[in-house]
Amino acid sequence: MSYIFRKITPLILAVLERGKSVLLLGPRQTGKTTLLRHIPSDLTISLIEPRHRLRYEKDPQLLADEIGALGVEFPLVIIDEIQKVPDLMDVVQWVIDQGKAQFILTASSARKLKHHSRDINLLPGRVVAFMMPPMGLSEFPQSPPLDSLLSYGSLPGIYSLTEEEKNEDLGTYVVTYLEEEVRAEALVRNLGSFARFLELAASESGNIINFAKLSKEIGVSQYTIQSYFQILEDCLIIKRIEPITTGKTRKKLTRSPRYLFFDLGVRRLASKEDAHPPLMAKGQWFEQWVGLELLKLVPFYKDRPFHLHFWRDPSGPEVDWVLQVGQQYIPIEVKWTDAPDKKDAKHLLTFMSEYPCTKGYVICRTPRPVKLSESVIALPWQDIATVFESR
Repeated sequence: MSYIFRKITPLILAVLERGKSVLLLGPRQTGKTTLLRHIPSDLTISLIEPRHRLRYEKDPQLLADEIGALGVEFPLVIIDEIQKVPDLMDVVQWVIDQGKAQFILTASSARKLKHHSRDINLLPGRVVAFMMPPMGLSEFPQSPPLDSLLSYGSLPGIYSLTEEEKNEDLGTYVVTYLEEEVRAEALVRNLGSFARFLELAASESGNIINFAKLSKEIGVSQYTIQSYFQILEDCLIIKRIEPITTGKTRKKLTRSPRYLFFDLGVRRLASKEDAHPPLMAKGQWFEQWVGLELLKLVPFYKDRPFHLHFWRDPSGPEVDWVLQVGQQYIPIEVKWTDAPDKKDAKHLLTFMSEYPCTKGYVICRTPRPVKLSESVIALPWQDIATVFESR
């Protein structure tokens, strides 16, 4: 398979040009290592290899000595999967503080890094953190069918395979990179309950989580359920989305978060769901895909920092996704329809009457944009990036 250019690459190169270092976070198989192969470095260390890992586990200071022996004034050092030897973080911080090198560090888990560094961003102002998700819509060499994105996700090594191969590789991912990685890090004692939790958490992706219900179904405490969600967050498998909880008149807005699995293909295999679901499930998957795609686009608008939320009144209206930029909001509804009409804008208009907004959007399967009101536009899912252009 030919190399797929990732849009985050120019952002990383710009940081390096400024003499800064980079921390590249992302789940396994999202393309971090492949990206790094296309960035020239003075020293590259892969801690996935046991023989390399053992050397630095025995003597973390070896890293500083090897950098000193390079004979390069300000070398670029790449360390892949640094969370495998978290004690190296202290050495990296010292080298950066001394101005002796710059780094690109990758990690597929933030859990151990949190316990072995003062801050996940290392030295403030000197290390810039990026998240490496699966491919965004604009990164595919050829735009895939929507059904494929919903059922098989966007991991770089998956999209070009046959359906049978996709299912096989995604199933292996669930076992190897989810269950076994948790086991290897000894993050939970009862692996059976965690495996059951993983299946239920995947099936509940995108929903408001009922911790009490999950606790009862799995037979562990609510505290344990919350700790399991934290493990998935730290391992970058799920993303926590906070609701908008303040309003002019509504006092009972939902305060519980939603969680999104990082990839819809991995989510489906973890939840043991079929690749060809009923229509209602497709609509739910489509809503999650829109949320994930919005998250992938956020880093490319540094001049207008966006944050993703949702809005829900348990006794009334709800809006699937809300982009917040400063004090302004962009509400977004997701509909599994190719013929949007004015009723699809109902909740958007309610939200816009209560919060500072200029435009709202319905993301759907319409072949071209449709004006639903003076302030609401229905967009084809392929044009999702348009929502970031609202002023």
